[in-house]
Amino acid sequence: MTAPTREPVVIYTDGSCKGNPGPAGAAALLTFRNREKMVSQYVGEGTNNVAELEAVRLALSMIKKRGFPIDIYTDSTYVIGVLTKNWKAKENKELIQKIKFVMSGFKDLRLLKVAGHAGIPQNELVDELAKNAVDTKQGISETREN
Repeated sequence: MTAPTREPVVIYTDGSCKGNPGPAGAAALLTFRNREKMVSQYVGEGTNNVAELEAVRLALSMIKKRGFPIDIYTDSTYVIGVLTKNWKAKENKELIQKIKFVMSGFKDLRLLKVAGHAGIPQNELVDELAKNAVDTKQGISETREN
Protein backbone atom coordinates (compact mmCIF):
# COMPACT_ATOMS: atom_id res chain seq x y z
CA MET A 1 0.00 0.00 0.00
CA THR A 2 1.34 3.42 -0.97
CA ALA A 3 1.26 6.21 1.56
CA PRO A 4 -0.88 9.18 0.53
CA THR A 5 1.09 12.05 -0.91
CA ARG A 6 1.09 15.33 0.95
CA GLU A 7 -0.02 18.06 -1.44
CA PRO A 8 0.19 21.30 0.53
CA VAL A 9 -0.97 24.79 -0.15
CA VAL A 10 2.41 26.53 -0.53
CA ILE A 11 2.58 30.05 0.82
CA TYR A 12 5.34 32.65 0.75
CA THR A 13 4.98 35.64 3.08
CA ASP A 14 6.93 38.82 3.65
CA GLY A 15 6.59 42.11 5.44
CA SER A 16 8.17 45.44 4.69
CA CYS A 17 8.69 48.52 6.79
CA LYS A 18 10.11 51.92 5.74
CA GLY A 19 11.89 52.84 8.93
CA ASN A 20 11.54 50.68 11.99
CA PRO A 21 8.97 51.69 13.12
CA GLY A 22 7.41 53.28 10.08
CA PRO A 23 4.86 52.65 7.35
CA ALA A 24 4.47 48.88 6.94
CA GLY A 25 3.04 46.43 4.43
CA ALA A 26 2.45 42.69 4.28
CA ALA A 27 2.12 40.27 1.39
CA ALA A 28 1.52 36.61 0.62
CA LEU A 29 1.59 34.33 -2.40
CA LEU A 30 -0.61 31.23 -2.07
CA THR A 31 -0.16 28.40 -4.56
CA PHE A 32 -2.23 25.24 -4.85
CA ARG A 33 -2.28 22.96 -7.85
CA ASN A 34 -2.63 25.28 -10.84
CA ARG A 35 -3.87 28.38 -8.99
CA GLU A 36 -2.03 31.29 -7.45
CA LYS A 37 -3.38 34.06 -5.27
CA MET A 38 -1.34 37.17 -4.55
CA VAL A 39 -2.46 39.42 -1.72
CA SER A 40 -0.98 42.41 0.02
CA GLN A 41 -2.14 45.05 2.44
CA TYR A 42 -0.98 48.30 3.92
CA VAL A 43 -0.56 47.74 7.66
CA GLY A 44 -0.09 51.35 8.74
CA GLU A 45 2.58 52.38 11.21
CA GLY A 46 4.42 49.41 12.63
CA THR A 47 7.68 47.58 12.98
CA ASN A 48 9.27 45.08 10.64
CA ASN A 49 8.30 42.27 13.01
CA VAL A 50 4.67 43.39 12.97
CA ALA A 51 4.73 43.48 9.15
CA GLU A 52 6.17 39.95 9.01
CA LEU A 53 3.52 38.66 11.45
CA GLU A 54 0.74 40.43 9.57
CA ALA A 55 1.88 38.70 6.36
CA VAL A 56 1.32 35.30 7.99
CA ARG A 57 -2.05 36.41 9.36
CA LEU A 58 -3.06 37.73 5.94
CA ALA A 59 -2.11 34.44 4.28
CA LEU A 60 -4.03 32.34 6.79
CA SER A 61 -7.10 34.54 6.39
CA MET A 62 -7.18 33.62 2.68
CA ILE A 63 -7.54 29.89 3.36
CA LYS A 64 -11.16 28.79 3.55
CA LYS A 65 -10.67 24.99 3.72
CA ARG A 66 -8.60 24.19 6.77
CA GLY A 67 -8.18 20.48 6.02
CA PHE A 68 -5.43 20.98 3.44
CA PRO A 69 -1.78 20.74 4.49
CA ILE A 70 -0.19 24.21 4.64
CA ASP A 71 3.49 25.09 4.15
CA ILE A 72 4.29 28.73 4.93
CA TYR A 73 7.70 30.02 3.89
CA THR A 74 9.02 33.11 5.66
CA ASP A 75 12.41 34.78 5.75
CA SER A 76 11.73 35.93 9.31
CA THR A 77 13.48 33.98 12.04
CA TYR A 78 11.44 36.03 14.52
CA VAL A 79 8.12 34.80 13.07
CA ILE A 80 9.18 31.17 13.25
CA GLY A 81 10.54 31.63 16.77
CA VAL A 82 7.51 33.33 18.32
CA LEU A 83 4.94 31.21 16.49
CA THR A 84 6.49 27.73 16.70
CA LYS A 85 9.45 27.68 19.09
CA ASN A 86 7.87 29.30 22.15
CA TRP A 87 10.18 32.29 22.08
CA LYS A 88 9.12 34.78 24.73
CA ALA A 89 7.96 37.89 22.90
CA LYS A 90 8.51 41.25 24.58
CA GLU A 91 6.17 42.99 22.15
CA ASN A 92 3.35 42.05 19.77
CA LYS A 93 1.94 39.53 22.25
CA GLU A 94 -1.70 40.08 21.30
CA LEU A 95 -0.99 39.73 17.56
CA ILE A 96 1.08 36.59 18.17
CA GLN A 97 -1.71 35.01 20.23
CA LYS A 98 -4.28 35.80 17.52
CA ILE A 99 -2.11 34.15 14.87
CA LYS A 100 -1.41 31.12 17.06
CA PHE A 101 -5.16 30.73 17.62
CA VAL A 102 -5.80 30.75 13.85
CA MET A 103 -2.91 28.32 13.31
CA SER A 104 -4.43 25.91 15.83
CA GLY A 105 -7.40 25.47 13.50
CA PHE A 106 -5.24 23.74 10.89
CA LYS A 107 -4.41 20.05 11.19
CA ASP A 108 -1.16 20.15 9.18
CA LEU A 109 0.60 23.52 9.11
CA ARG A 110 4.34 24.07 8.87
CA LEU A 111 6.31 27.32 9.07
CA LEU A 112 9.52 26.99 7.10
CA LYS A 113 12.55 29.28 6.87
CA VAL A 114 13.59 30.60 3.48
CA ALA A 115 16.63 32.77 2.82
CA GLY A 116 15.63 36.37 2.23
CA HIS A 117 16.92 38.29 -0.78
CA ALA A 118 18.52 35.13 -2.16
CA GLY A 119 16.89 35.14 -5.59
CA ILE A 120 14.02 32.77 -4.72
CA PRO A 121 11.36 34.03 -7.15
CA GLN A 122 8.35 33.58 -4.85
CA ASN A 123 10.10 35.26 -1.94
CA GLU A 124 11.28 38.13 -4.13
CA LEU A 125 7.71 38.59 -5.41
CA VAL A 126 6.17 38.88 -1.94
CA ASP A 127 8.96 41.25 -0.93
CA GLU A 128 8.03 43.52 -3.87
CA LEU A 129 4.30 43.23 -3.12
CA ALA A 130 4.86 44.22 0.53
CA LYS A 131 7.04 47.19 -0.47
CA ASN A 132 4.45 48.27 -3.01
CA ALA A 133 1.73 48.15 -0.34
CA VAL A 134 3.83 50.56 1.73
CA ASP A 135 4.51 52.88 -1.22
CA THR A 136 0.88 53.00 -2.40
CA LYS A 137 -0.70 52.63 1.03
CA GLN A 138 -3.02 49.99 -0.40
CA GLY A 139 -3.02 46.27 -1.10
CA ILE A 140 -3.94 43.97 -3.93
CA SER A 141 -5.74 40.70 -4.37
CA GLU A 142 -5.25 38.80 -7.60
CA THR A 143 -5.93 35.18 -8.52
CA ARG A 144 -4.58 33.47 -11.61
CA GLU A 145 -4.55 30.02 -13.18
CA ASN A 146 -1.28 28.51 -14.38
